[in-house]
Parts: sequence; structure tokens; C-alpha cells
Amino acid sequence: MFFFMNVNHRKEERICSNKGFTLIELLVVMAILGLLVGLIGINVFKHLGESKQKTAAIQISMLGDALDAFNLSVGRYPTTDEGLEALYKDPGIKGWDGPYLRKDVPLDPWGRPYVYRCPPEHGEYYDLESYGADGQEGGTGENADITSWK
Repeated sequence: MFFFMNVNHRKEERICSNKGFTLIELLVVMAILGLLVGLIGINVFKHLGESKQKTAAIQISMLGDALDAFNLSVGRYPTTDEGLEALYKDPGIKGWDGPYLRKDVPLDPWGRPYVYRCPPEHGEYYDLESYGADGQEGGTGENADITSWK
């Protein structure tokens, strides 16, 4: 009988010693996590704009390579009216040996089409640009234009 009483006593000790977190402890942990997410989130969003500008510059370079390949095949760059679509879809030009892009012409990182002009206003052979985050010509920081001629 002593043996059985001792076992029950141990069960009660185990049950009593299993404590959970209090509501205040959980609120403190959640507040700390909220502060950490807030601090990290600010830094992440700061670099997000920079990465979009770098992506636009890389895409402009890639489109420039495709434009050069088009020029080698056809003997000229696509006109403004033919646009960048001439790199992916046959516009019916003699010598076209495309597509010069693996996929359709990409949008800029802000979801807008790239601006293409030939004959150019700024560059040597063509103008290719993205107007940045604000979608308007000019600007600074994230709103700065990304161009093929700078």
C-alpha cells in the first residue's frame, strides 16, 4: 500500500510541476517579435527599391543584346513602331531570324513596359528606358530613370 501511495504522489508532483506560459509572458514575447520584425522590415524594404533598379538595368542590358542580334540579322534596329515585340514575334522583315528572346518582352520591375525609341533621342542606336518606381520621366532615388545610354 505504501508503494501505491508513493506512485500517486509522484503523479501529482508531475502534474503540478508542468507549468505553461502566462498570458503576460506570451504578450512580452509577441511584443519583442513585433519590434524585431519592424526593425528588419524597414531594412528589407529599403533594399527592395535598389534591387528593382538593378533588375531593370540587367533587363535593359539583356534587351540590348537582343536588339544587337536583331541588327546583325536584319541590318538595322527595330523602329519605334515595330517596338520590342519585333524581338520575339516575326514582324515580316526580310532577314529576321528570331526570336531573339526566349520569352515575350518583359515588363519593367514595376509592371510597366520599357520605353523604346529608334531613331534615338539620347543614345547612339536606340533609346531603351524604364521610368523607375514613379512611372514618370526624371526623378531621383527609386524614381530615377534607368536607361541604356548612361
